[in-house]
Amino acid sequence: MALSVLRRCRWALAVAICTLWASAWASAVFAQYGGGWGGGRGGMGGGYASTAQQAADYGMSAVVRAQGYANLQNSQAAKNWEAAKTAEIQNRKLWTETYFDMRKTNKAARAAEAGPPVTHDQAIAMAKMAAPPRLGSTQLDPSTGHINYPMLLLSSVYEPYRTQLDDLFAQRSASGGSIQYEQYQEMQSTVKKFVEALKSHVKEYAAGDYGQARSFLDSLGHELRFPTS
Repeated sequence: MALSVLRRCRWALAVAICTLWASAWASAVFAQYGGGWGGGRGGMGGGYASTAQQAADYGMSAVVRAQGYANLQNSQAAKNWEAAKTAEIQNRKLWTETYFDMRKTNKAARAAEAGPPVTHDQAIAMAKMAAPPRLGSTQLDPSTGHINYPMLLLSSVYEPYRTQLDDLFAQRSASGGSIQYEQYQEMQSTVKKFVEALKSHVKEYAAGDYGQARSFLDSLGHELRFPTS
């Protein structure tokens, strides 16, 4: 029972507060726009409220209009955001398509400049053309394995490499050109070391002499791919 009475009191108090607030607000609006009761022609005061109720109605309509304007602005802002987002997505899509189109065009242009791919037979022919020339019998004796080096390679600086190669090629000729893969690797490794030693002294030689010595060593390593006879 006490709880019910308390609730009624709270409700009555709330209603009273709301009524007082509405009256005060209406009076303020009326005072601003009307300046008194019944001012103006035809009871409207040239657009001003003539009664407290009318002032309250005018104030409420202003609130409603303001809320409507705010809703309109919010709606327009949302539309603008959506339009901007759509434009951003379209721009990204266009950029991506343009990027891949440029890559495709570039690839096609390079393929056109390169021409048709090299065939297997053409690759073999090109490899033969790029290979160093074979040594003659006066440069490498097939029966004994004796190597007739160019004068530049007879320098004492290269004696360790000459001694090792002379021994390996002599063994190769003695076996009729039949060598194990390990021996082949050792001979190739020695030739490469000989070349590196020659390159370390390149500034000491004339261009023609260096070129002759280098070509000889390249051909010597290439000879290991062929039989001795």
